Amino acid sequence: MLDRYWFGAVDRISPEAPVPVVKVMSEQERVGGAANVALNVKTIGGQVTLLSMVGQDEPARMLRQLLEGAGVRAVLGQDLRMQTIVKLRVIGRAQQLLRVDFEREPDHEVLAQMLGDFERELPEHDVVLFSDYGKGGLAHIPRMIEMARAAGKPVLIDPKGSDYDRYAGASVITPNRAELQQVIGTWQNEDELTVKAEALRQRLGLKALLLTRSEEGMSLFEAGRVAHVQAQAREVADVTGAGDTVIATLALMLACGVSLEDAMAHANRAGGLVVAKFGTATVSYEELFA
Repeated sequence: MLDRYWFGAVDRISPEAPVPVVKVMSEQERVGGAANVALNVKTIGGQVTLLSMVGQDEPARMLRQLLEGAGVRAVLGQDLRMQTIVKLRVIGRAQQLLRVDFEREPDHEVLAQMLGDFERELPEHDVVLFSDYGKGGLAHIPRMIEMARAAGKPVLIDPKGSDYDRYAGASVITPNRAELQQVIGTWQNEDELTVKAEALRQRLGLKALLLTRSEEGMSLFEAGRVAHVQAQAREVADVTGAGDTVIATLALMLACGVSLEDAMAHANRAGGLVVAKFGTATVSYEELFA
């Protein structure tokens, strides 16, 4: 995705409708979605390849330019009928006034052709990370998980939607509270959460389930054990892209041989750092290990 920001001054209400008039003073463009995950891996100090789909349009050209400028290697399939996803945010008086989304799902036949790219890139990488935004780009994720596990690669997934069966066989999934509730329902206490999370973990054949809980920190559910880490107390400026930073950090730590519990602690710290920044942002190695 391409994240666009229009920053402006708000001095009056429109005479045409009861909405603020924003006089745009500046514009910014940042990589978003899975591209932001890849950028986070890069800024923390890892090597990463982004495999994704774009259209043949101006936003796709801008994404390529931004990724190249950041040193992120990208293998981008192109669907002539697809509209590259753009999220345009209008900002006035230091707050988001409006978000406009432009998108059209990629063709499944074109996505199937990218399995060859995935198979070719797989041996050169230590960890596979899927960032699911529910935009149609992961139509073949069950097959890709199967290929990655057959190659002995850990598979991490930031999930979306209520059909978690498509993630069966992954190593770790990282839902937030709202996402997990869509799948297992609500819970009244920690014991009930543990029972439901463990049942889901076993059913999907996962090594672990990492639940991100905002101000409550994170919980890691593994076979026979649960570990918690408290949230890093800091002022929250913007939660946009925080999940990207969390799973990017987790994946990179696992690639370095760090245990899941220790990787969770690093990911928790990274998430706390990035929510103090405005918009889609990243964390540097120096910030994370200061």
